[in-house]
Amino acid sequence: MATAVSLLTEEQLLCPICLDLLNQPVSTPCGHNFCRDCIQGYWQSANLSQCPMCKQKFYRRPELKVNIFISDMASQFKKSLEKKEEEEEASILDQYSSHKGNVSCDVCVGKGVKALKSCIDCLASFCETHLEPHHILGTFKKHHLINPMMNMQDRVCRKHEKLLDRFCNTDQTYVCQICIKRDHNAHHTVPIEEESRDRRAQIGRLNAEVEEMIHGRLEKISEINQSVQLSKGNTERETEESLQVFNNLLHMVKRGQAEVVEVIGAKQRQVEGKARGLILELEQEIEELRRRNAELEQLSYTEDDLYLIQSFPAFSTLPATKDWTNTCVESAVYVGTVRRAVRRVACQLEETVKAEVKRLCETEFKRVQHCAVDVTLDPDTAHPKLVLSGNRKQVHHGDVALRPPDDPERFYPGVSVLGKKGFSSGRLYYEVQVKGKTEWDIGVGLQSVNRKGGNILNPETGYWALGMRKDKSYWALSSTPIRVPLVGKPQRIGVFVDVEGGQVSFYDVESASHIYSFTGYSFGERLFPYFNPRRNHGGVNSAPMIISPFNV
Repeated sequence: MATAVSLLTEEQLLCPICLDLLNQPVSTPCGHNFCRDCIQGYWQSANLSQCPMCKQKFYRRPELKVNIFISDMASQFKKSLEKKEEEEEASILDQYSSHKGNVSCDVCVGKGVKALKSCIDCLASFCETHLEPHHILGTFKKHHLINPMMNMQDRVCRKHEKLLDRFCNTDQTYVCQICIKRDHNAHHTVPIEEESRDRRAQIGRLNAEVEEMIHGRLEKISEINQSVQLSKGNTERETEESLQVFNNLLHMVKRGQAEVVEVIGAKQRQVEGKARGLILELEQEIEELRRRNAELEQLSYTEDDLYLIQSFPAFSTLPATKDWTNTCVESAVYVGTVRRAVRRVACQLEETVKAEVKRLCETEFKRVQHCAVDVTLDPDTAHPKLVLSGNRKQVHHGDVALRPPDDPERFYPGVSVLGKKGFSSGRLYYEVQVKGKTEWDIGVGLQSVNRKGGNILNPETGYWALGMRKDKSYWALSSTPIRVPLVGKPQRIGVFVDVEGGQVSFYDVESASHIYSFTGYSFGERLFPYFNPRRNHGGVNSAPMIISPFNV
């Protein structure tokens, strides 16, 4: 006949509180059994006398006494478990023994003598010679011998001198059978081989993940290198174009300089030519006068008075010569020569610069359009009186509040709304139609902008915006608003943002011309497209702002 102990299971003798074998078991009036210390501790902590299992309340705390019968049953069950553990341990020792042909005797160091057995008590492996004392000496009779194992010191529990055969997932440590019963009974433990298989599988998965991460990073390096090469090509083309533009301007200045030098030199040459002509004429007359003077001197020295008297009438007058009294050569004086030359070059430069700027603006505009993104409006941020279209691409100010004003993300009383998607990196471009409106504000704002109270739009408050007012004036809304002179009235505004570059630029889409740029900023957080159609003023400004469709 089976004993009472053999018919019991461990679960029947476990305390529901500590989940260990009952220690000094007591029974509550409702019939449940607990460790005496466990139930008393529970009542003290809960400050309420009730059964932890069925929640039956006791108006007077029961006086508990140890149930001797259950205590004996638990003690016998514990002894039977210990005996069973010893039997299981013997089989486990053989199961975990390995490397029979590879383990060397720990006494015959350096000789490579194979070990026959390993001793759990000695934490060493022995050959046939050094194993003999375990058989003949009484002190070794209780030693546990198993098939040879490597690294015995790491495979035996230091506390209980038992083989570490299981792994505790709760405490992440290796345990023996005694450790499990005493300290890890309620923990989740598994055989070391199973945990090892799981760890190998985990290592395999980690290796695959690491390889995938390495591959991804190598691809990112390749992508970065390609971006650098693309940037290098763009830089070289931009440098070449800038050199060409400024060389053309410098050539124009140098040509103007050469022209004014030529004019000045020509005037100097004219003065010098006139002077040479006059000097030549004067020298000729001097020569003639000298010749006459020589003839007169010959007459004055003749000894024939009759000949002198007869010849003198022919020399009594001077030869006919030019009146040089008022003859002069004016030196060159330059009044306004350089000024006129500079003005002429400036006019040429202005025309050339305008044409070049127009060409550069068209090229620049085409480039920013390549950064187009799909922008929609966020109704959660819209002022209560703003009316959004079904596709969230249009907004105008209405007369009736459509939403509650106390939403923390909603603008109030500022008549504003943000785009649905924010941007923390890269470049973006979008276009907004403002045709028919008399007032508006367009730009970008930081995620953290104040959405309650009056909106002061400038970079210090987290906005980079362009605005139009009733008098048809356009303003860059910086700390001190800057009036932007525009020839025409833009019907569609393009907004370009370079987050890393710290730039926000505005364009007239119809003329492909640049309006204004904020540059040199560090945003530090996500940017959102910002729209303010402003109040309708009785229908005067009721036209909607429309986010133009664009091929992204």
